Amino acid sequence: MIRVVVADDSALVRRLISGVLNDAPDIEVVGTAINGARAIERIADLKPDLLTLDIEMPVMDGLTAMREIHRKFPRLPVIMVSTLTQQGAAITLDALAAGARDYVTKPTNSASLADSLGELSDALLPRIRALAGPRKPLARRPLATSKSASPVARPRRTAPTRPVQVLAIGSSTGGPDALAKVLSSFTVAPKVPIVCVQHMPPVFTAMLAQRLDRLGPVRVVEAVDGQQLVPGTMYLAPGGRHLEVARRGTGVYTRLHDNDPENYSRPSVDVLFRSVATVYPGSALGLMLTGMGHDGREGSRAMSATGAMIVAQDQESSVVWGMPGAVVEAGVADATLPLGEIGRYVAARVTSPRAETAGVA
Repeated sequence: MIRVVVADDSALVRRLISGVLNDAPDIEVVGTAINGARAIERIADLKPDLLTLDIEMPVMDGLTAMREIHRKFPRLPVIMVSTLTQQGAAITLDALAAGARDYVTKPTNSASLADSLGELSDALLPRIRALAGPRKPLARRPLATSKSASPVARPRRTAPTRPVQVLAIGSSTGGPDALAKVLSSFTVAPKVPIVCVQHMPPVFTAMLAQRLDRLGPVRVVEAVDGQQLVPGTMYLAPGGRHLEVARRGTGVYTRLHDNDPENYSRPSVDVLFRSVATVYPGSALGLMLTGMGHDGREGSRAMSATGAMIVAQDQESSVVWGMPGAVVEAGVADATLPLGEIGRYVAARVTSPRAETAGVA
């Protein structure tokens, strides 16, 4: 049984969340709190497996509480409960940087109470199980290719079949922090463009792009339809829209659309990676970072089939080893690396003389 404390200053929201969680056969709400200070007391007294934490509360707000919780209880998974506003997005990203594992947005524009409860259930239950449920055993670590090399999941080759022309990234739960660490590893701008899907709703992706843009030499923008890809820039899929790449003449451009979600996600990593496989056969580098579910597995398979190299984050450094684990288990990951090594590994391949800018301007 997963034991949860619910912290929110609204009695109605506490009842709604508690009701949804207590209806699950494997989750029990063992306590509630009306503010951040009380939440910290509840954690010390009840020793829960997970905490849901509201952003805006009196006495001690969620962000202040998150910083204190991470200091006192660094292993406790915390899910922030946020509003879908610019301020809510900004504070949520601050909380993720402070140690929160994930977030959910409060239901908006629901037609009925039943719809709101359904939204909460769909958002919270998988996250709680992924973050606080029984962990899958670690995959057996294969032998490294050299004394200094990191573990290789499938020692197929050490580089794509052609010089790298694009870096494609997929991430979800834990992704904002992982993306920040990867981009911070770049000391010079990459010689290729970067395209990225991070599972997030609208508003959040725009805010995330702004924050990542401040980290180093990689320019980061929220993608808009019809942008020509240029080296040194990362194009982040906007929340609620799929991102693809398409070739027109000698250039490659972004394409946004509102087709049905794939793997319950829009944007979807699979959608992006399939388009990368088509436009950059054998000359792409795919990177799968921490995330829940298996979005990106089939797209990685398509990229790999053309000769692209696929790198996956390892289980130990992933908040949730769902997406990278699915790629490894499918046998299409060429290298499985800890987060602390991924940035340097990738940067060396997209900033080196072998990186090409063919098809970009």
